[in-house]
Amino acid sequence: MFIDLNVPAPTPSSQLGQSQSKKGKGKQPAAPATVTFAPGQISSLENRIDLLVHLGYTVLALNQTIQTKLEPKNHVNILDPLLAQLRERSGLVLLKRLTIVLDEGSEKGFGLTTQNTPLVASYDILSLLPTTQNSLSLACLTHTLPSPLTTHIIALPLAAPRLPFRLKHTLIRTALKNGAVFELSYGGALGADADPSSGMGEGGAGAKRNWWANAREVVRVTKGKGVLVSGGIVNDADLRGARDVANLMTVLGLSPDAAHHAATKIPQSLILRAQTRRTYRAVLSEPKVVFPHAQTTQPGASAPAPQPAQAVDPPVQAVAVTDPIPVTDMPEQSTEMTAKNVNGKRQRDESTAPSKNAGHTADVDKDGAGRKRKKTKTKDGGP
Repeated sequence: MFIDLNVPAPTPSSQLGQSQSKKGKGKQPAAPATVTFAPGQISSLENRIDLLVHLGYTVLALNQTIQTKLEPKNHVNILDPLLAQLRERSGLVLLKRLTIVLDEGSEKGFGLTTQNTPLVASYDILSLLPTTQNSLSLACLTHTLPSPLTTHIIALPLAAPRLPFRLKHTLIRTALKNGAVFELSYGGALGADADPSSGMGEGGAGAKRNWWANAREVVRVTKGKGVLVSGGIVNDADLRGARDVANLMTVLGLSPDAAHHAATKIPQSLILRAQTRRTYRAVLSEPKVVFPHAQTTQPGASAPAPQPAQAVDPPVQAVAVTDPIPVTDMPEQSTEMTAKNVNGKRQRDESTAPSKNAGHTADVDKDGAGRKRKKTKTKDGGP
């Protein structure tokens, strides 16, 4: 299963609704936005999707890019009406992706606050494209933490003459630990025209040279881990198959397995992690209690109340007890060994050996009697 998470969405031909305002006292309710696309744009996108399916891709993500801060008054989701106009294809999954370009004019948060959570709830994947050192630090340290506004893709302006920031190891390791990935669009490697709304500049020989130099730096810092390969192609002639892209990524220093996983395994796990934005603190599923002793009931009968599981004692196994060996049948050598202690000395038999305390008391009594007898003589023999 090959995945391409960057299929640029066309710019709508007309957009009405939220930009209109009425004069008068009090606040007027905002009219629903109406987005329309030209028939040529729809047919061009249909042909591009058919070609991607022919090349072996089964999961595609339509990408909407915004340059300004995410604001409820100006933001309009153009992917929902776009998907409604595309025909259904069996075996193909279409996702919705939102990319926010972080430039100097963007404020802290870039509109990714708790109040704007309903605006991004309809998108499947969120990504950021930082263009300054501060925006890169904020994207790697803050916006990759588990929350309803978690961004899982960090895109980089690889076609620029020079990266506008330093790829510090601490920032990159923190982003990878939080589950984010760094995107490499192979369109720049071919010198293809980039999406005009992405702000990555025009294609050409200079952009191709810049892309290879910057992409090598990204692979060096990440050590080939957490690298995602996508298209970002505007012209159909620049599209490539997934295996051709894997061979192209090996020139950057990636191993064949890592280059293959960059278009299969890594985006698949990223889609699963992106679904955790709708749960509390990135919990994958809701736990359910399963009773092991639940009884099946007939249709129409009331289900019995579940009873707590009771611990069952293990069955007692019968053990055969043999008769002890009589002492008379034991050899003399064994009896002699039992009469010895640990040091190898023979134990004394307390019943037959004379007691030291008994002899000591006898001597004391004898001496006492002699002293008494002697005192008696002195009394009798005195003057």
